[in-house]
Amino acid sequence: MTTEAAETPAHTGPWERWGWLMAVVWMVFLVYPVLALLASDAATGWVVLGWAGLVAFATVYVVGFVIGMRSSWGRPRPIVRTLFWVQIACALATIPAIESQALSFLPYLMSYASYGLRGAWHWVTTLAGIAIAAGTIVATGRFGDHFQILVIVLLIAVVNTVNTWLIGRSVDADKVRMDLATSEERTSIARDVHDLLGHTLTAVKLKAELAERLVDHDPARAKAELAQIVHLTGEAIAGVRSTVTGIRSVALAEQIDASTVALESAGLHVDVEGDAAALSPAQALPAGWIVRESTTNILRHAKARRVRITMAPGVVAIEDDGRGARGPAGNGLRGMAERAAAAGAVLAVEDAPLGGTRVSVTW
Repeated sequence: MTTEAAETPAHTGPWERWGWLMAVVWMVFLVYPVLALLASDAATGWVVLGWAGLVAFATVYVVGFVIGMRSSWGRPRPIVRTLFWVQIACALATIPAIESQALSFLPYLMSYASYGLRGAWHWVTTLAGIAIAAGTIVATGRFGDHFQILVIVLLIAVVNTVNTWLIGRSVDADKVRMDLATSEERTSIARDVHDLLGHTLTAVKLKAELAERLVDHDPARAKAELAQIVHLTGEAIAGVRSTVTGIRSVALAEQIDASTVALESAGLHVDVEGDAAALSPAQALPAGWIVRESTTNILRHAKARRVRITMAPGVVAIEDDGRGARGPAGNGLRGMAERAAAAGAVLAVEDAPLGGTRVSVTW
């Protein structure tokens, strides 16, 4: 069963944390109903109701906008829909005081429905907004007074439609990349397990057969073979545990923490710049693997004293001040290049500004 909490991810991305600024900036266009209220000659009670509706609309719009941005695309939370109806009620409350100037709320409602609710809400609200704006002009006969808002409504309709289509395509593409990355990781895991256990189990079988033949006429050799079997199985168990640990720690943020701890435990100074949330989930998966492999290479070969890990949209890099890359690429680097290529990225290994090696993966 899907729960509300399960649909709500950790809000660590820059858009989730600062997206509310976008809603606040657009509040400046509420200056039109503000001016209309200041110039209103309606009864005091209606004007007070209008001000209350305006303030409530602005507050609910920002709150709903922020919550909507934190919902999964195409799956708005119930509170987002509820706040949409509250906004409509607030806008309607201003009509007795400012009459047709309440059309100024239409762009807000259309944008809220497009980006916060999406899907059918976008189309219904967009078409309704256009119909209301055009209908008001026809009903009042004040084409000149409302021409500007009609143009704005039409522009908002086009912009929102194009933007939501592009965002939807981006979300779908990201999901496909995530599926491909997951499939690639499954293949990689199968390969790792096969490579890890295939040879060991074959050796164990042969040694067990040999021990069976030796046990009656050469117990000492049979005992030695059994001891080697114990040793081989111990190595296999440790290898499986290591593989499982690696699988569980592929998430980029967790891998950055794990790499930092490992490097600092070895006496290296580590600088981490940027936020793991700058990369999409599809990018974070292979990026975590590459950071893990790079960390292993630094600990084994670099003889470094300092490491810097940087993250930016579409890029993650890890560099050191060690002795630099020497000789042909080994299995580790080839594996990282294969993982990057499978994820649609490019792996670069080059001299680092710190003096050692810089490994980066770029989408």
